[in-house]
Amino acid sequence: MFQTLYSYFWWERLWLPANLTWADLEDRDGRVYAKASDLYITLPLAFLFLVVRHLFETYVATPLAGLLNVKEKVRLKATPNAVLEKFYAATTKHPKQADVEMLSKKSGCTVRQVERWFRRRRNQDRPSLLKKFREASWRFTFYLIAFIAGMAVIVDKPWFYDLREVWKGYPIQSMLPSQYWYYMIELSFYWSLLFSIASDVKRKDFKEQIIHHVATIILISFSWFANYIRAGTLIMALHDSSDYLLESAKMFNYAGWRNTCNNIFIVFAAVFIITRLVILPFWIMHCTVVYPLDLYPAFFGYYFFNFMMVVLQSLHIFWAYLIIRMAQKFITGKVVEDERSDREETDNSEEEEEVVKNGPLSNGHPVLNNNHHKTD
Repeated sequence: MFQTLYSYFWWERLWLPANLTWADLEDRDGRVYAKASDLYITLPLAFLFLVVRHLFETYVATPLAGLLNVKEKVRLKATPNAVLEKFYAATTKHPKQADVEMLSKKSGCTVRQVERWFRRRRNQDRPSLLKKFREASWRFTFYLIAFIAGMAVIVDKPWFYDLREVWKGYPIQSMLPSQYWYYMIELSFYWSLLFSIASDVKRKDFKEQIIHHVATIILISFSWFANYIRAGTLIMALHDSSDYLLESAKMFNYAGWRNTCNNIFIVFAAVFIITRLVILPFWIMHCTVVYPLDLYPAFFGYYFFNFMMVVLQSLHIFWAYLIIRMAQKFITGKVVEDERSDREETDNSEEEEEVVKNGPLSNGHPVLNNNHHKTD
C-alpha cells in the first residue's frame, strides 16, 4: 500500500509537463538537477538554526538590549489564589461578569479584586520586552543576511532582468550551487520558525502566521521538486527585501527610540506595498501564470504552485491592511501599537481610586504623564 501511495505521489503528470519524465531530470553531462532527497538536510539544519538562535539571543541580542537600554516594565504579580488559578488555567483567562461575581463568592475576594487578579495574571503570561527584542534581533539578522545573499545569487542572472528567461528551456534547467544553498537555508529557517512558533511571541495574527509558514514551506518544497528554482529564488528574495526593515523597527521600538522606529516603519510600509502588492502580483505572478502556457499545457503542478501563490498573496493583503492602518497613525502623530499585538493591561481600578489623591500612578508611585509609551 505504501508503495502504491508513493507511486501516485511521484506520478510525473503531477509534477512535470506532458511528455516529460523524471528520467529527463537525471544528472548527466555535467548538468545537475534538483532532487527531492536534497531536502532531507533541511530538518537537521532547522534544529541547528534553533541552536544558533539560542546562542545568538544569549550572547548577542541580550548584551545589545543592554546597550540600547531596553528596560522591562515592572509587573505586579497576582497574589496566589487556588480558586482563581484553577479557573484561569481550566476555563478562561477572560471571565465574563457573571463568572467574576461567582468567583468573588468562592474566593472571598471582592469583584474588583477578582478583576485585578485576572489582569495581573494575564500580564504575567505576556512575553517580556527583552524576549520580544531578542526575537526581533534574531529575525532581523537572518532576513538581512538572507536578502543580501539572495540578491548575490540572482542579480547577475538573465531572468532577474527578463522574466521570460525564467522558463527558457524549462524544466531542463541545471541547478547552480548558489541556488542549492539559498534554497536549503531558506527552507531550514522556515522549518525552525514553525518548530518554535509555540514558544515565540504570540500576536493576534497567530493563525495567519502558521498558515504563512506552512504555505511557504510547501511552496519552497514544491518549487524544488518541480524545478521551479528560478522563480523560487526571485520570490524568496522579494519577500526578504522588506522583512528585515520590520524587525529593525521593532528593535528600536522596544529600545524606546520612537522617531527612529517611526521612520523605519514608514520605509518598511512603502517597500512592503511595492514588493508584495505590486511587484509580486503584477510581475512575478504574471510570470508564473502566463509565461509557462507559451511553452506547455497547464498541468497539476502549474495549478498547485499558483494556488499557493494566491494563498500567500491573500495574507499579504491582510497584513498590508494592518500596516496601512499603523502608517496612517504614524503620519498623523498618534500614539500607536503593533496592530497584531496583545496590549498589556493596567490596574485601572487601582488608578481610579488613587488618581484623585496622587495623580497618575506607575506601579503605585505618582509620575508625570509625558505621553511616552513603549508598545510592541
